[in-house]
Amino acid sequence: MITENRTIDSEKKLLTSTVKTLIPKKIRNSLLVGIFAALPVAFAVPADALQVKVSPANPQLGDTISIMVNLDNPGNGNKVTVTSGKETYQAFEIKPNEYRVLIPTTPLETAGRRTFNVSGDGEAQNVTVQVRDRKFPIQRINLPPGKAGVNATEYELKRVTEFKAMRTPEKLWNGPFIAPSKARRSTGYGVRRYYNGKFAKDYYHRGVDFAGAQGSPVVAPAGGRVVLVGRVSQGFRIHGNVIGIDHGQGVTSIFMHLSRIDVKEGDVVTPGQKIGGIGATGASTGPHLHWGLYVNGKSVDPASWRSTGVE
Repeated sequence: MITENRTIDSEKKLLTSTVKTLIPKKIRNSLLVGIFAALPVAFAVPADALQVKVSPANPQLGDTISIMVNLDNPGNGNKVTVTSGKETYQAFEIKPNEYRVLIPTTPLETAGRRTFNVSGDGEAQNVTVQVRDRKFPIQRINLPPGKAGVNATEYELKRVTEFKAMRTPEKLWNGPFIAPSKARRSTGYGVRRYYNGKFAKDYYHRGVDFAGAQGSPVVAPAGGRVVLVGRVSQGFRIHGNVIGIDHGQGVTSIFMHLSRIDVKEGDVVTPGQKIGGIGATGASTGPHLHWGLYVNGKSVDPASWRSTGVE
């Protein structure tokens, strides 16, 4: 405030000198009064044009972090960007002047403080988020002969990798997700595993399993577009018969080990719409559905998406 007052005083002296030189005395006094009255407004400090909100307030590993950015002065060519270290996250406009970035966290990451640089409207802010640690259970799986050691085909890996990399600008879901099956949940998200006595390093259960009867219905958990349909006959050895749904803005769902597929690529689906049946195809010990929810290519816990939803 002291610096601002000194600046205004300097401007007043300069203006007074200029007016005295160029304008007759009889009109310059009233002119100076008008100019000086406007100076405090001209030199006022502008309000922040960048408003940032982070949720949830207290995330843990596996949660999806949402960063909302409001711009007061959009349309000047400055787009919203969020970076953390070497990672750059894409922002999508969800309302006029309002943008959102979704950031996944996983069990393979380290808990603790994370700093995100948010920029837009020619401004930048650093936002710090404290991510809590979380303990994930250990499970031991014994695959029967013929299932153990099965490797994915090149075609299978290529299609699934392309699917997880999708970043469709349009938001296709609305409100909380629903469960894709009414069957009992048999394995939760994030479980670490031993396969036939060998620990699967850098692996965690990337989804939720439902132990249902062979052929029981599988439904879409939210609105989206079918962008992946794969079958064992095409070389999907690990995933089995599989469906991938794009929910938009970097959010995707994958459904594995299906006994049948009731949709085709390009179909638009609604929450609760039947898309297939539970099966035991691919790397599976018995009939069950594996549902994986991905955000920007990483598997996240669907729990918060089902309870409160991400708008």
